[in-house]
Amino acid sequence: MAEATTKVKTTAKPVSQASTFEAKVETPTFGIPKFEFPKFEVPKIEVPAAFRELAERSVTQARDGYEKMKAVAEDATDVLEDTYATASKGATDYTLKTIEIARANTNAAFDFATQLVAVKSLSEAVELTSAHTRKQFDAFIEQSKELAALAQRVATETTEPIKSGVSKVFKIAA
Repeated sequence: MAEATTKVKTTAKPVSQASTFEAKVETPTFGIPKFEFPKFEVPKIEVPAAFRELAERSVTQARDGYEKMKAVAEDATDVLEDTYATASKGATDYTLKTIEIARANTNAAFDFATQLVAVKSLSEAVELTSAHTRKQFDAFIEQSKELAALAQRVATETTEPIKSGVSKVFKIAA
């Protein structure tokens, strides 16, 4: 009893209406409804040997097909990597050759301009201009041949891995 009186003294606070309402209302708890799945019994059926053999052959064929396709995909990836590397190197070589040609042509143009400034007569200027034009035309023809030969070499080197890779892939897939 002494305990009850001490509880009354400690809990003797004025109670508001909101707190008494909250104490009376219980919040519902939500949960996942529990369903039981029906139990089906699978009848025990004897699978004929022919069906088992067919299934085993199908699995073996699928496995073999997968292995072939995997090998083909790996080879195709290698071919593409080789082709890309060759094309990249060829493009770099072609670009370097183009830069070299541009440098040579620019130097020739500056040399021509320097010589043209030193000319004393109109006939000298015409002679110098025609000589420079012939020289540049010959250089242009030679440079075009070099670029064409380089482009042909790059194209041949780039397509060679593709040709050999495709024939190899068809042999594997067959």
